[in-house]
Amino acid sequence: MKKITLLFLMLFSLSNCAKKEDSNNIEGTWKMVYAETIENDTITLKDLSNTTFIKIINKSHFAFFNQENTGTTNFYGGAGTYTLKGNTYTEILNFTAVEAIKNHPFSFTIEIKGDTLIQSGIEKVEAAGLDRHIVEKYIKLKK
Repeated sequence: MKKITLLFLMLFSLSNCAKKEDSNNIEGTWKMVYAETIENDTITLKDLSNTTFIKIINKSHFAFFNQENTGTTNFYGGAGTYTLKGNTYTEILNFTAVEAIKNHPFSFTIEIKGDTLIQSGIEKVEAAGLDRHIVEKYIKLKK
């Protein structure tokens, strides 16, 4: 009886560890599969057929890169720190080619469903002429 109880406790512990590791883990490498921008009354969908957008998130920092699949034109990227409190994900863009948004906090609501990260919120920086709502969906890349 003790062996069965011990076996049950071991299996239960392993099951809980796997659940904690997989659920709501924002850390990893994410590939954008959908991006929608709403500005004024216009909805724009990002054409991802000829470009790859990757976001990498570790314990304290994030970075993103976008490049066309052929050639080296239209490459851009950025990086910085972030905080995550509940489902509020706030990026501070410390590295960017756009001075007006450098060190500006951008807060988003996130939701993680399996291997999908959904990020939405308002990007507003008056100095950059930026005022839009975004919805982005990413798939977590496997190791």
